[in-house]
Amino acid sequence: MKTIKALEAAPAQTPHGVDVRKLLDTEHVQVMFITLKPGEALKRHITPVDAFFFGLEGRGVAEVGDERVELGVNELLHSPARIPHRLLNESDVPFRVLVVKTPRPTEGTKVL
Repeated sequence: MKTIKALEAAPAQTPHGVDVRKLLDTEHVQVMFITLKPGEALKRHITPVDAFFFGLEGRGVAEVGDERVELGVNELLHSPARIPHRLLNESDVPFRVLVVKTPRPTEGTKVL
């Protein structure tokens, strides 16, 4: 058994320029922990697999396709494969979210 402390995991290199930490990467699933500071956002991008966002702290905005919704603590949002999406923090406090991609992507994310 392995325990991973999200805030102690090494930051990942991504094109988004925000704090992203890969917590789990197996042949079946990928789990990321993202912290968006006030005013930060992920770039609009397409993921080749289904993903879901689970709010851990603060409130943020999720854009999936042409829809825009708020995402808060203990709320889950599904983002289907190959639909443009991004997360934004328009608040004045950090927004932390867990992102799960399944099945594990075998091709890269496409930034738009």
